[in-house]
Amino acid sequence: MKFSAAALIASLLMGMAQAATPNPTADDVKAAHDLLASMQAEKMMRMTAGMSKYASPEQRKQVMDKVINLQPEFVYTRLATPVAKLLSKDTSLEMTRFYQSSYGKKVLHDTYNSSAQMYPSAPKPTPAEQAELKKPAYLKADQEFKANESAIHHETFVLLKEIISSK
Repeated sequence: MKFSAAALIASLLMGMAQAATPNPTADDVKAAHDLLASMQAEKMMRMTAGMSKYASPEQRKQVMDKVINLQPEFVYTRLATPVAKLLSKDTSLEMTRFYQSSYGKKVLHDTYNSSAQMYPSAPKPTPAEQAELKKPAYLKADQEFKANESAIHHETFVLLKEIISSK
């Protein structure tokens, strides 16, 4: 009985995390757009395309050529509304600030430029960076961001499918 109650609570919390802003305002979308720009979402799109399975090497090359030629602004604009529905404005603003920091840039570099790892590790923050990572606003935003990270990747995949199917 305790297990089912815990599972129910967890599923309710997960549902709440994925519906942060069902009807985002222009400010919410702008905050999500800025977040996507700061986290270099075009590289996330390339990673998604690279990890996807294709019927043939030729199809893979065609898709990768399309994705590599995308303008970053196109990716940010197309993903901004779905991401704004997932994350609160405060989370988008705080995570934008994080990804623009020196430590956030190191995290992005490791994310997009490292090889596959069995146990991925984050770069070691300096004492000043550690202090920033302990602030309540960042902790709250990071928790919401991580709860919705797979949904953000799903939205990236949905956009990739749209790009592949367009001529």
